[in-house]
Amino acid sequence: MFVGHYGAAFAIKRVDPSIPLWVLFLAVQLLDVFWAPFILLGIEKVRIVPGITASNPLDLYYMPYTHSLLATVLWSAGGAFVYGLVTRTPLARQTALWVAVAILSHWVFDLVVHRPDLPLYDDTAKLGLGLWNLPGPAFALEGALLFGGMWLYLSTAPVRRVPVALFGLVMLAIQAYVFFGPPPVSDRAAALTALAAYAVFAVVVARLARRAR
Repeated sequence: MFVGHYGAAFAIKRVDPSIPLWVLFLAVQLLDVFWAPFILLGIEKVRIVPGITASNPLDLYYMPYTHSLLATVLWSAGGAFVYGLVTRTPLARQTALWVAVAILSHWVFDLVVHRPDLPLYDDTAKLGLGLWNLPGPAFALEGALLFGGMWLYLSTAPVRRVPVALFGLVMLAIQAYVFFGPPPVSDRAAALTALAAYAVFAVVVARLARRAR
């Protein structure tokens, strides 16, 4: 899953408006934010296998440090601890808990679309419901999660709705290219492109929120 993860960021922002939206954007993608440099460093492994699923050509055959359930729980706890340490507000524990939920949501959403490549721990007991093999429903789910979370956010947030909605459409167009466009030329290209997208999305949403204030 790609842009669907951001639906959780928007929804959690509705629940706890004190958390900056760019923080939530990074939190829901934190596993992939670390996956990319781990791929570049050779710590985790991926190969390009067109046709391995109908929507995604990535064979994610070794990623125990970022995408196992055990690792996800540890990343969630670590992210919550760091956020609570940095914010030091009266409600730091509560907001840190929502950051942990945002990080954990990544694995839960991935479980629906991935083939069985998500380990419970280490590199064993791999799970995945395989919705990527149904491109239409998988794409519809991405859009529903993204715009469902965005709708929850926009229904109460004091922001200019049109720019945020247009940003969502751009994100969905990028998702369409990921699903239906050519595969990445290499594992390094896939990692670098993903990392750049996460950074750009976080910067754009931070600017949108800042302009609203």
